[in-house]
Amino acid sequence: AWAQQGQAYDDRPKISVNGEAVVSVTPDKIVLTFGIETWDVDIIAAQKKNQAILKKAVATIKEAGVQEKDIQTDHLSIEPQYDDNHRRRQLLEYVVRNRFVVTLAETGKVEELVTKVLRSGVNYIHGIDFQTTKFKTYREQARALALKAAREKASEMAAVLGQSIGAPLQIGDQSGSGWGYYSSWSGWGRDNSMSQNTFVEAQDGPGEISGQIALGKISIRANVSVTFELK
Repeated sequence: AWAQQGQAYDDRPKISVNGEAVVSVTPDKIVLTFGIETWDVDIIAAQKKNQAILKKAVATIKEAGVQEKDIQTDHLSIEPQYDDNHRRRQLLEYVVRNRFVVTLAETGKVEELVTKVLRSGVNYIHGIDFQTTKFKTYREQARALALKAAREKASEMAAVLGQSIGAPLQIGDQSGSGWGYYSSWSGWGRDNSMSQNTFVEAQDGPGEISGQIALGKISIRANVSVTFELK
């Protein structure tokens, strides 16, 4: 009785293939993550230094046309530094780290804005994310193209064997959390195909940026698996 209730084995001839597609688009939004680090033997003084730089940076960003809602604090920490961190014998100073995020809609202003923010006293650029506000639309396009690619591959493989494909029996989206942005930009970084949340903290000197920031293209990838009936 148990065997009768089990799922019947599908003995139809079938072929399973994967399909992949990439849609390349121009970014229309950039998310920049900046960091401020200050220090002093007096914790209050260290905090005041940090806040002064933040205030100046925010004013600079607003002058560039960025609205206040697009400037958000991301992380704040205060850490004591000792001459021996294991034994904590003598306190050297307090280090205050403040990280904030700026969303920029006018992508053509990114290089000018980064330079001005660094000149205001900001120490680090922790990341530059190139994004698109039409991500869902392009994702669906990429998935449709991936399904088409899978069907073409299955048809060609079946034809070589003198057969043809029928209806799809199973469809799977292999993209998972792999949906993402891949940007080809020059400037900071170790790679020319870096994904979102690129961690960057290098600069040539006070208020200087290394290289030019080129928008280039971002690519949205889709991966599917399809099983077709084989005839």
